Order: sequence, then structure tokens, then C-alpha cells
Amino acid sequence: MRMVIITTGSRGDVAPYTGLGRRLLEAGHEVAVAAHPSFAALVAGCGLGFRPVPGDPRGLIREWARAASRDEVRALTRAYADGIADGVAGVVAGGADLLLTASGPAPLARTAGEALGVPVIGTYLVPAHPTGRFALPPARSSGRTGPEGNLAAGREVVRRAEDVFSGADTRLRALLGLPARAPASRPEVRPVFHGFSPLVVPRPADWPSWVGVAGYWWPARPAGWQPPADLADFLRAGPPPVFIGFGSMAVGQGERLGELVAGAVRRAGVRAVVQAGWAGLDGRGADVLAIGDVPHDWLFPRTAAVVHHAGAGTTGAGLRAGVPAVPVPVMADQPFWASRLVGLGVAPRVLPFRELTAAALGAAIADCLSDPAHRRRASALARGIAAEDGAAPLLAHIGSAFPG
Repeated sequence: MRMVIITTGSRGDVAPYTGLGRRLLEAGHEVAVAAHPSFAALVAGCGLGFRPVPGDPRGLIREWARAASRDEVRALTRAYADGIADGVAGVVAGGADLLLTASGPAPLARTAGEALGVPVIGTYLVPAHPTGRFALPPARSSGRTGPEGNLAAGREVVRRAEDVFSGADTRLRALLGLPARAPASRPEVRPVFHGFSPLVVPRPADWPSWVGVAGYWWPARPAGWQPPADLADFLRAGPPPVFIGFGSMAVGQGERLGELVAGAVRRAGVRAVVQAGWAGLDGRGADVLAIGDVPHDWLFPRTAAVVHHAGAGTTGAGLRAGVPAVPVPVMADQPFWASRLVGLGVAPRVLPFRELTAAALGAAIADCLSDPAHRRRASALARGIAAEDGAAPLLAHIGSAFPG
């Protein structure tokens, strides 16, 4: 079958689909990933086809920070969503037999499936179906507590997500020559497979049968990748360092964060590998090495702990490596994953980015490393996660739903 995986956002929103795509490719399917142009090399380097979706999420985050009003933020977001609609129209023009979609662009993927007359399967990296067990990220307070409050908050998250793409969906329907309004009988995206471990977020009992938790989809490593010589030398030169990186967060705050991290490392008395990310974070001091993009599956097992923004992908990579964490969430689903790390016993506490100081980070790193229970729990979780095959449920569904 010709399959297209539609996703948008930062690297963490794209990389897991390279691993899933490779598994589908190995099963004999033709697979392309539709994502922003900045990820073309990442996708192609993993042996998958690529279809461009206009948009620059890094630039959008920078523009959000400069916006003078909520109306300007909304206008920027609408323009970004319209670009995604244009990209999804291109996906339709290129044809497909089956669409897989991340949770963000799912409303547009539904319209693409309607235009092509093909099924759409949800492949979500964060919980995206309301439940009484917890409030979906990034939930606001519903004013109610307990299961009813969680359900209300989750439904509001889903409604807001649909609203973000409502104008873009109207645009896409016009581009595809579809009626302005979707038919009332149009099926929702189903089934849905969530790409995280049930050991990390157990499947809620109140989810319908077609919503599942499959297990992680690990990013594929680009063909021929080798670790940079300076990184290999640094790792050999002393005890395992702490990894520090904020992924796609804190755009343009590299200089401030560089000073802060250097102070925290000195206070904690550790060595550190610092990943630049979108912040442009740099390394300062003899015991700190700055790096660019390095596969987390290679680096994290060689570290003493990981300090990160608690994005879904980085959270999973740390758990896979069996190392304790210091979560520093910024926005969106990150507070949810940060709270899970503490609840799972692999992190001492949540350190919100807005409260980040050299003293607070240094103390959190020291607490993380001084309590061996964090590493024991992380190691136990890693063994359980290693026994899972997150792609298997999706492959089994495709094999049974589309035989031959």
C-alpha cells in the first residue's frame, strides 16, 4: 500500500514517525512522511519518501514571543494552519491508499481521507481522547474535580484543537473541491494508536475499544551515522556526564541559558553534555561540551541523568535508556510528561522552566543523582519498555483490515 504519515511541529513531532515508517517499509509498504521542509533530510536519511508541508515552527515560536496581542498570536497561528492545509492538499494530489496522522493535523487528515476515499488511522504521540482518569494535555482547569472534571477538561482540549484548524479545514475543502461543510456522516479518525508505553501511561479503561496504547515508536537512526569525535573523546575522558537540552523550546535564549547551565553544573559538581537545540544553548567550562543533534538512543545510555523539557519523544528516550531525569517543562504537553516522570519515580521533582535558576537546576541535578532509587526505577522501566514492540499493533491492524 502507498502510505503517508502526516505530522507537523518540531523534531520531536517528526522523528518517531521515521521509526514507524521504517517498520511499515520493511513490511512491504511504500511510505512517505509529510512534514515541514526543515525535516526533509531527516526523513530521507531514514530511507523514507518525503512530502513537504509549508511552515516553520521555530519561526512561529519566535513570532509568538514577539506578538503584541492575543489577536496577533491567533493570526500567526491561523496563517501557520493555512500552510499546513496547503501541504495536506499536496498530499492528496500525490495520492495514497492509507493516511496515518499525528493528533495535531488530524482534522485536516480526515478531510484528505474524504477527498481520496481512503481510511485515516490516528497515530498519536500524546493522549488525545478524553478520559476520566486524567485531564488531557494541555488542559485548563474545568472548575470541576475528579473524573467528571477530567472528562470536561479533555473535551475542551479536543474542542480547542479542532478550532485551531477550523479555518484551515475550510480552506482545504475549497482547495480539494469538496463541499464547504463536511458531511454529518463523515467518520471520525479511527482506530487510534498511541505511541507511548502502557507502562508510562496505562490505557484508561473508559476509552472506547478503538483507542489503544501501542508502545513507543523509536526514531530511526540515519544511515551511516557516527558519533562526533569530540563527543566520543569527552565521554571517554571522565565519568558519565549529565545531558542538558531543551529541544525546540526557549528559542533565542541560548546565551542566558548557557550561563545558567554553567552555574548549575558547577554547583552540582558534574560533567555535562549540552545540546544546542532551538535555543542555541552553548557549553561553557572545561567540564561542559556543546553538541548538535545526536541520536538519543546512542547518547542517553552513556549519561548519568538527563535534564530536558519533557517533550514526549525526549521523555521516552530517557526512559528507554534507563537513566533518571530532571524535567523542566515549558508548555503544551510537557507538564503532563514531567508529572509522569515524577509519578514513575525516575525524577525527584518537576522544575518548571519559568522557575529555572542556576541554584534550582544545580540542586535538582544533585538530588536526582544522590538518590539511587531514581536510577533503579528507571532501569526497571527500561527493561519493561525494551520488551514492547510499539509498531506491532498497528502492523497487525493493517494486515487484518487490508489483507493482500
